[in-house]
Amino acid sequence: MSSCCVPSTYGILSKSMSKSSKLWDDAKELLPGGVNSPVRSGNVVGIQPPIIVRANGAHIYDVDGNRYIDLVNSWGALILGHRPLTVMNAVRRQLRKGTSYGATSTLEIELAKRIREAVPSMEKMRMVSSGTEATMSAIRLARGFTKRKKIIKFDGCYHGHADSLLVEAGSGDLIGLPYNDAAKFEEVAMKNASDIAAVIVEPIAANMGIVLPRPGFLENLREVTQKVGAVLIFDEIITGFRLRYGGVQDQFGIKPDLTCLGKIVGGGFPFAVYGGRGDIMDRLAPIGPVYQAGTLSGNPVAVAASLATLEVLRNRDGLYEELETHGRALQNILEKEAKSAGFSIVVNRAGSMLTPFFTNAPVFDYSSAKRSNVEKFARFYRAMIEEGISIPPSPFEAFFLSRAHDRSVIGRIGKAIAKSMEKMVQS
Repeated sequence: MSSCCVPSTYGILSKSMSKSSKLWDDAKELLPGGVNSPVRSGNVVGIQPPIIVRANGAHIYDVDGNRYIDLVNSWGALILGHRPLTVMNAVRRQLRKGTSYGATSTLEIELAKRIREAVPSMEKMRMVSSGTEATMSAIRLARGFTKRKKIIKFDGCYHGHADSLLVEAGSGDLIGLPYNDAAKFEEVAMKNASDIAAVIVEPIAANMGIVLPRPGFLENLREVTQKVGAVLIFDEIITGFRLRYGGVQDQFGIKPDLTCLGKIVGGGFPFAVYGGRGDIMDRLAPIGPVYQAGTLSGNPVAVAASLATLEVLRNRDGLYEELETHGRALQNILEKEAKSAGFSIVVNRAGSMLTPFFTNAPVFDYSSAKRSNVEKFARFYRAMIEEGISIPPSPFEAFFLSRAHDRSVIGRIGKAIAKSMEKMVQS
């Protein structure tokens, strides 16, 4: 019998990790660091994460037959959980019709209408295959539209691995500023008013852990970018459709010039989209001079999964309210158990995504996030994985809940948190 069919119990202490260990050796020989994305390596927490072979609902299963409640959820992409029936059925139907056309399909048109209905600021859009592709293309488009070069981003916000976004802050055409510092932003933007092509920001930061915008911060970005003629780009790769149907730009009452969406709108497939003002988007080829193309852009299988996912989210049926309730419950559990164990903790949360920082001071930007205790988080990670809970192997990422994380699952997570805090005290 294969390991994927063996009845599984929670946690790596319940069975051996021998198969995962052997496969990690193979992976490191074949893949840089054994992974295809760096944060998966577990280097920060001092452990090699298990090798996963299947998933269902709120759970993932490793090659050794161990079962885990998944709080990574493909880094926020799976708001309906693993293998939701509606999405799986839509994908099966599309597979019978073909996997890639290399031409515009009826599905793309239908999805574009659905997205514009949900995010009205996206008057026109272009579908791509990854979040990095979306943000990179949006920035290129902003530069082509304004005929300027400089970009302002905020420390701790991640917008993909394009070279121009990973260079050292303040070098070349990239200006890095502290998140939530409206006064500093306005000072720098006005000083460089004639050179700023775009300002890109996560409206709710989720790549230094969850950090919410201070009142007035986003409003200031909108006001100043309009004043200097720069393009305001909201990177809603993570927040899009996560906290509400559409983007959080509606929640804040702010209309950006361009928006990038990914993760949830992909329905579990490699898919992203960027869009915004029609006059800006019309600068794209084939009707404008800014070139961007992709063989698998608008892939019909991914688009079918996206449409199925958005249909469920559009119907809502109390889904977002339930996610909010469970997110709040998880936050309360973390705070309560940490206090009982004598650990200082700050839990930043936005709906169904949250981050526990082992610190006693508020976390409001990248500098304050970095002051949290990484060693304590690493111990917490190791204890949680032993208890059968898969959390991100980094203190600067978010925990994500899905519709599959029902009350009983939250209860199981709560027990694991209590035991993990106990283990940390005893170690």
